[in-house]
Amino acid sequence: MKTARENYLYKESGLPNVTLVGVEVSRCPSCGEHEAVIPRIEQLHRAIGTTIARKRPGLTPAEIRFLRKCLGWSGADFAAHMGVSAETVSRWENGAAAMGSPAERLLRLATLTREPAADYSLGLLKDMARTEPAAQRLQVRVQKGRWSAEVA
Repeated sequence: MKTARENYLYKESGLPNVTLVGVEVSRCPSCGEHEAVIPRIEQLHRAIGTTIARKRPGLTPAEIRFLRKCLGWSGADFAAHMGVSAETVSRWENGAAAMGSPAERLLRLATLTREPAADYSLGLLKDMARTEPAAQRLQVRVQKGRWSAEVA
């Protein structure tokens, strides 16, 4: 194996046009097999996801799949978060159906802002969708220099 820094077409991402610039790639001169060294892969995927979420054109099926995976959601989890069926997600990801503008905006927003929160589960989101709208009375106060809110 010979190792050199080179540009590497990152096909493993599932995206057709992602090139990693100046990464270490080891190649076998006799058989052509190769292996890329990709440091900090979670950070890499976050950078790719953020760039995709901020692009102006609509999302491609491969980009929808990448963003879903970047968020750590299975197809079923993604469907539940988006309020659609698993079949709809499959159609978005294989190109059989276009993702609507509201769903695309929600996916982009989730990609750009999502942080894991233990108290805002998928179950809570499902329950919210089933309840009638009602105003909530809150008490909001400053405690130790931070705002806190609670139901009154």
